[in-house]
Amino acid sequence: MEQTEKQTTDKEQCPHIKKKIGRTTYNVAIHFSKTSRETMTDKINRLILHDINSEDFS
Repeated sequence: MEQTEKQTTDKEQCPHIKKKIGRTTYNVAIHFSKTSRETMTDKINRLILHDINSEDFS
């Protein structure tokens, strides 16, 4: 029972983005790992470099 309560609390603390495109509303929950060693800048740079190296620009 405690685990269920903790999961509910964690979900409530996650920021949400709500975006309406046409007649569809998207509700996106954002979460970050507490054990991550990579900053957001590092992650974005890694993803860009991966796309450049794979020549996947779509």
